[in-house]
Amino acid sequence: MASLLIAAPAAVRPAAAAEVLELRFDGLEIPLNLEQLDGWSRGGGDRAAAGDLAVWLDLLEPRSRRDLQNLLRAPLLRDTSFGRQLLDSWAGSQMLARLGDLLTTPDGLSTTAVLQTTLRRLLEVRQDVSAIGLLRALPLPRLSLQLDGLYELALQWRQQLNLQRLALRRLQSLGLPERRTLPLVFGDSTSLRPLRRGLAVAHRSQPLPLEIWPALPAGGLPGDAPQERPWLLVMPGLGGNADQFAWLASELAERGWPVVVVQHPGSDGPALKAALDGQRPPPGAETLAVRLADVEGVLAAQRRGELPVHGKGVVLVGHSMGGLSALLAAGLVPEPGLAGRCRKALDRLPIANPSRLLQCQLPSAVLPKLPAPPPDLRGLVLLNGFGSLLWPDRGMAALAVPVLMVGGSLDLVTPPLEEQLRLFLSGGDRRNRLVLVEGGSHFSPVRLMPSDEVLIQLDADLVGVDPSRVQAAVLRLTSEFLESLEQPLLLPAQRRLQEGVTLDVLDAAAARRWNAGLGP
Repeated sequence: MASLLIAAPAAVRPAAAAEVLELRFDGLEIPLNLEQLDGWSRGGGDRAAAGDLAVWLDLLEPRSRRDLQNLLRAPLLRDTSFGRQLLDSWAGSQMLARLGDLLTTPDGLSTTAVLQTTLRRLLEVRQDVSAIGLLRALPLPRLSLQLDGLYELALQWRQQLNLQRLALRRLQSLGLPERRTLPLVFGDSTSLRPLRRGLAVAHRSQPLPLEIWPALPAGGLPGDAPQERPWLLVMPGLGGNADQFAWLASELAERGWPVVVVQHPGSDGPALKAALDGQRPPPGAETLAVRLADVEGVLAAQRRGELPVHGKGVVLVGHSMGGLSALLAAGLVPEPGLAGRCRKALDRLPIANPSRLLQCQLPSAVLPKLPAPPPDLRGLVLLNGFGSLLWPDRGMAALAVPVLMVGGSLDLVTPPLEEQLRLFLSGGDRRNRLVLVEGGSHFSPVRLMPSDEVLIQLDADLVGVDPSRVQAAVLRLTSEFLESLEQPLLLPAQRRLQEGVTLDVLDAAAARRWNAGLGP
């Protein structure tokens, strides 16, 4: 929400602008003069500008004072058109409602409505973003900030991080057999290039963009895969492009698995850029309906022989929201009671699990009747998948095919304990495997391209371990999982090390032992 808080010039500040911010915590009330706080932040921490607040501000450590100044003044959002689109989105309205519960009137009433009105007015005249400006622009003389609620949010975040650190230590103590794998020849070694085609589908006015990678048999030329091998349909995540997964598609095609990567216009990179440019609302769960129709269209075209890929069945591969699409396309129906679970989950901002915002948009999204699962479905590969609110009890038990689930210990978008382990524990196929990449993040599977302006600006802490090394390790593991679909050999539970990347591969028994050590 900080990215919505913008500085208002005096010319647009209402006559009854806020003058005092009461900090309420554990029964205490500390009034802050907003004009003094504004002057202090503008003056680089000048004590004279802070007035009576100087006594309180001096109690902060120097680094904390600098952080507070940055929080109050930093222009976190420069494009007003995106801000307006975000306000109109479902996720934006949910975040604003939670903020209004924390920033209240003195008698405890939510300021959601006045926040929304003020933000819209300010976004018409300014592009720079700051928290202090919004506070001073609100047409309420006195505001109350519920620090108890903010503390609970901070505690929720800290508990999530501590739990993931504890889980990693517990995982490392399971005593899994250790296996070191040789570096993989990976990257630009393949000479394969994709066939880029548009597939005419009834639900779209323009052809659906596909990248097709025909398999390369050992010692041969691009062509049909060995008949016992499946072909793969790969789905990028929300805001993702097909070329971001060429690293996976090209290497698997070179190893004998034909691959089709679908790009979903409306929820891909260009759609995300259009949202940032203020041309459309940010894409969300409402795009799942057309995504599922895309998947059904590609599967039908392959069955009709319209795509140059053949194989014994199909494996659905998805990253993040692409993984959610794969689960739904495989016939996994959300369990009843999602709206009630979401009311509880969104009682406060889900900062420790942002994927819940997307899951909880589903009750308001228009989803078609889910298609029947592909009759020749052979398996699923889910990279940073999620769905804990959709399938809280039965998980993946209804799936009749094996699943490879890959998560990262640094994933702060789809936390592995909530979004992967919970689903995995209810899975029924003995070939299912859960993999935790130590130091991997939500964006580890994404191969950035020069045109990926948004992702390139991600902080290094959100990217985690060198993504190219993570991708090489995930590629080898995915290849072995796919091979296990063709023969009775199972992928063993193990602690795998490859080029400085550690992957913990868990079967059902190891996952239960891991979960038991984490407590309730």
